[in-house]
Amino acid sequence: MKFILLLFSLSSLLFSNALQDAIDTAKPYSTLRLSSGIYRGNITISKPLNIIANEPNVVIEGSRDSNVVTIQSSYVTLKNLTIRGSGERIDRLDSAISISKARYIEIIGCKLLDSLYGIDMNMVSDSKISNNYITSKKNELTLRGNALKLYYAHNNIFFNNTIEYSRDVTLNYSHNNLFEGNSFEHNRFATHLSLSNQNSFKNNSYKYNSVSIMIMGAKDTNISNNSILSSNGAAGIGVVINGVKNFVFEHNTLSFNAKGLYIDGQEKRKGIKRFINHNEISYNGEAFHFHASIKDNSITHNRIFGNIDDVVKDVEGSFGSSNVVEYNYWDRYAGFDRDGDGIGDNSHQVYQYADQLWHYNNKVKFFYASPIMSLLNFLSNLAPFVEPNLIMEDEKPVF
Repeated sequence: MKFILLLFSLSSLLFSNALQDAIDTAKPYSTLRLSSGIYRGNITISKPLNIIANEPNVVIEGSRDSNVVTIQSSYVTLKNLTIRGSGERIDRLDSAISISKARYIEIIGCKLLDSLYGIDMNMVSDSKISNNYITSKKNELTLRGNALKLYYAHNNIFFNNTIEYSRDVTLNYSHNNLFEGNSFEHNRFATHLSLSNQNSFKNNSYKYNSVSIMIMGAKDTNISNNSILSSNGAAGIGVVINGVKNFVFEHNTLSFNAKGLYIDGQEKRKGIKRFINHNEISYNGEAFHFHASIKDNSITHNRIFGNIDDVVKDVEGSFGSSNVVEYNYWDRYAGFDRDGDGIGDNSHQVYQYADQLWHYNNKVKFFYASPIMSLLNFLSNLAPFVEPNLIMEDEKPVF
């Protein structure tokens, strides 16, 4: 395949249509190498093409009334560019880069600034988004756009990107995508999956987001070796799980969140759905928060310590027999290991005593950690005057 090299330079002034003219006259699969300068945006790429910064400080500047770059072809590469200045219309999804019905797209080493949406990927597959910095316009958080918006987007790789001060990263009907080595900070829903299957999230860093990961109506999701820290606000949540099948959460660090794992267990399908293994879950307000029933979970080999509450259940009911909970370390375990095998002689049982009042009625939470609630809990443990509710039992706790 023959590549034609076009090397040209524009001044720092905005020349009308110069970059678009070069794109239109370039042969398919050729490469445009841009020298330092500011180039007029609102460009459309409708053929296979590479646009690469040949020098530092190559900027594609939008007119702030639509997309800065629109890609309507497969086999397009953008590399080492600064792309900024999209419009502000949420209904039009004004984006730094808008890609539609394409394959084999590469966005490498770019900075996407002052744009409502970062990259809008509509029916895009087999593409790679790597080593980019993506942020949004400085609007109030809910009025910002998504850093990444995937819709029917499959088999893509997102590697080593920094995403911050945006609204969300969303995957809708998008399958078999890999997110690895990315950093998500100061976003609302840093990662939100809806009806998207076989996606993997590995070695990512989440910090200061309202919700780091939200999984809804998805199956075969793998979340491993991530750092999920310091979700913002009184309701800041590390991971929300609802309507999942074969959800694997392992070797992650989940710390300093108001709620570590929020699990909605209302699904009617039978069988283990959630595998939560080999994680560190520490220093959260609540390590596990279960809505509705506690069932269909495999919770093993985790280190659970330093949390205000290890397990919270906000609807009355008991611990389901469909759970497998064993070989976890609990810093609240009060048993012994007389035979020295590293496993407690007795099971670790988590009960709700007087504090179950605020689990079911948030108005009572005003008194949480007050001396009277502490006294009630102490007396309830010592001599229960109301039958406590067993909400979790680890039959083989690590000593």
